[in-house]
Amino acid sequence: MAGTAVPRGLTDRRAWRPATLVDRSHETSTAQTLLFDVDGWLGHEPGQHLDLRLTAPDGYQATRSYSLAAPAHAERVEITVQRTAGGEVSPFLTDGLKIGGVVEVRGPLGGWFVWNSAQTQPVLLVGGGSGVVPLMAMIRARPRNSTADFALLCSVKTPDDRLYAAELEQRASEGLGIAVRWVYTRSSPNGDPRPPGRLAAQDLSEHGWSPEADPICYVCGPTGFVESAAELLLGVGHDASQIRTERFGGS
Repeated sequence: MAGTAVPRGLTDRRAWRPATLVDRSHETSTAQTLLFDVDGWLGHEPGQHLDLRLTAPDGYQATRSYSLAAPAHAERVEITVQRTAGGEVSPFLTDGLKIGGVVEVRGPLGGWFVWNSAQTQPVLLVGGGSGVVPLMAMIRARPRNSTADFALLCSVKTPDDRLYAAELEQRASEGLGIAVRWVYTRSSPNGDPRPPGRLAAQDLSEHGWSPEADPICYVCGPTGFVESAAELLLGVGHDASQIRTERFGGS
């Protein structure tokens, strides 16, 4: 609308900023967590994402969205990148970008799929593959004395595909209100009583919160997974108004 002022915060979130890679760590054979310094970053809420842009010497640009993997910490942001064979952006980020290299980012983006540490109701997190990334940001943002207990169900193909496995195991073992359950679709570890297969209503009933607990549910993953998981949640009785979804697809 002509003459309408654009809020300063919105303008800042839309502005592209240089982001310098300062550290990286391997999560799986195909996924890495990248830590960037972003001058002037405004902070973010767990569950939000950013846009990342690469510019080639000939001027060609490619932009992708990545969930933020950790709570805000000064002007540092953390993302986890799953390398996609034949992709334009992810192979460069995981294999080509060196420490000290610079990309451009803007954000934070998204205001619906967020968790606030002031919330007290139980939280059910349902992730498919790298859809666990924004859910991990919520887990990391949860204060140790929070009364909001978390239950995470994460669906992966094999045990080798688990992101943050050691950290999640440690957090679950502390007995501070975080429960973790992995669902394997192709092969499961020895001793796992559940045969490999897609996420099912029984998984939600046995390892998630019951509808009577009135949890807020966050579901993230590929589009097909998110649609299926949301239908399962509705099918076992969860209130549609308490289900928040975030999905991604191939670029």
